[in-house]
Amino acid sequence: MYIKEIKLQNFRNYREEKVSFNKNVNLFLGENAQGKTNLLEGIYLNVLGKSFKNVRDKDLIMFGKDFCRITTTHVSAGEDHTTEIVISRDGKKGIKADGVKLTRTSELLDRLFMIVFSPEDLKIVKEDPEKRRRFIDRELCQIKSGYLSDLNDYRHILKQRNAYLKGDRIDMDMLSIWDSQMDEYGNRIIEKRKSFIKKIDKISCEIHNKITGGKEVLELKYEPNEFNPALVSEDLRNRNTGHGPHRDDFRISANGVDLRKYGSQGQQRTAALSLKLSEKKIIEEEKGEKAILLLDDVLSELDNERQVYLMNSLGENQMFITTTDIVGKVARNLPEGKVIKIRGGEVTVEI
Repeated sequence: MYIKEIKLQNFRNYREEKVSFNKNVNLFLGENAQGKTNLLEGIYLNVLGKSFKNVRDKDLIMFGKDFCRITTTHVSAGEDHTTEIVISRDGKKGIKADGVKLTRTSELLDRLFMIVFSPEDLKIVKEDPEKRRRFIDRELCQIKSGYLSDLNDYRHILKQRNAYLKGDRIDMDMLSIWDSQMDEYGNRIIEKRKSFIKKIDKISCEIHNKITGGKEVLELKYEPNEFNPALVSEDLRNRNTGHGPHRDDFRISANGVDLRKYGSQGQQRTAALSLKLSEKKIIEEEKGEKAILLLDDVLSELDNERQVYLMNSLGENQMFITTTDIVGKVARNLPEGKVIKIRGGEVTVEI
């Protein structure tokens, strides 16, 4: 599987652009704020149905325009397949796959598999639990059918319950209905997360061992936060749902040391890199397909040794890499591909 081309209309700073891609490496070269990351964002959107930057859909529309359209063509089993997403200023989003209208974003998920490497991902280890939950959820939505549906249902119920808790009058029977649903969907989410953490713990430990030359043993420990209806009095007092998988976390340690609290920046980034590389292997094992990889200015965040290790680890997958420059060992370790120069939301040169 690989992405063959993309067409953008009124998307971010792209008025109208068509770009064809190499099935191996595609290097987006240009100065900062020219549209390199926007192009990656368009690719990601048409695979997973949303931006990897956690923004509202309408923020993707070019200023002054009423809509944006992103169309991609990918090749699977020797055949071309198209995906089109149109987003309106009023927030409506239409999705078509091979010309057929889809009713849910989740219907896109089994067509292609994608992993993003960004500077933000290198902060998974040291930042707040929400970043680590997002890391888990992004992967599970791709590899476990039904996970996205459970997650969306849980979030919807949580939003309703929290809004109700802020009201002046509380009907305990009404609250118990939400509690039952919270418990049901929450348990499903926790079980899938528990299985995922167990698998990624083993794989990331092996990768981390190679990156550090056997000097460090990485360990992940899941810290589930199960919803507990018995704590309703606490929720009533705080007017908020204080327990459930929306408060989950997992601890990352090396040689028994908690890296979030005590790890150096180098250790934290190495652990984050190990986690991201684990995603690639899990997709290959679970789905029997190679993931498409988006590397958004991540090379500049790593030292030369880790840059080379990353490139050597990703060589057989289609890659899209944004950078202002690429030289030395990293350039020599890149497989044959295509250089796409970008300036002001336009592709100026394709080599």
